[in-house]
Amino acid sequence: MCAKESDSKDGNPKSDNAKDGNAKDRDSKAKKKVEDVLADAKEAAKKIKEEAKDIAKDIDEGTKDFQEEAKSVASDFTKGAKEAYEQLTSEEENKRILAGVLAIFFGALGIHKFVLGYYKEGVIMLVVSLLSFGFLAALMALIGLIEGIIYLTKSDAEFYSMYQENRKPWF
Repeated sequence: MCAKESDSKDGNPKSDNAKDGNAKDRDSKAKKKVEDVLADAKEAAKKIKEEAKDIAKDIDEGTKDFQEEAKSVASDFTKGAKEAYEQLTSEEENKRILAGVLAIFFGALGIHKFVLGYYKEGVIMLVVSLLSFGFLAALMALIGLIEGIIYLTKSDAEFYSMYQENRKPWF
């Protein structure tokens, strides 16, 4: 056996002290490394926390901008919808396109006359089409086609003046 081995087996205090010193030295180095790693982790956690705060702040600003934009769009939409509703429900509304399209597609039934408020003429066209069992429906359809084309070729002002103000019932 070696001398070192025999010294440690014999319980030589000199070699035990050296071992204890080495162990303490290793323990203190390990503790220092752990403390350094812990300090680095704390510093990294602080950086991450600051970055998270910055990201959250950016998100809040983006959310506020989005909310303002959404409010603006909703306000514009509401304003447009109100204008469209008022335009559709006003008494002086021009029914040129609606009456023209209905006259072309459903002229034989006289629906376009009802839309314009010509109830007597609408009933005449409807009754003639239905009671003639379709024989005179072609004539009523031709009248509707002609009226639809006339309605759609007039300007809004001409149509309104002729068919809604002056109430010209035929052609």
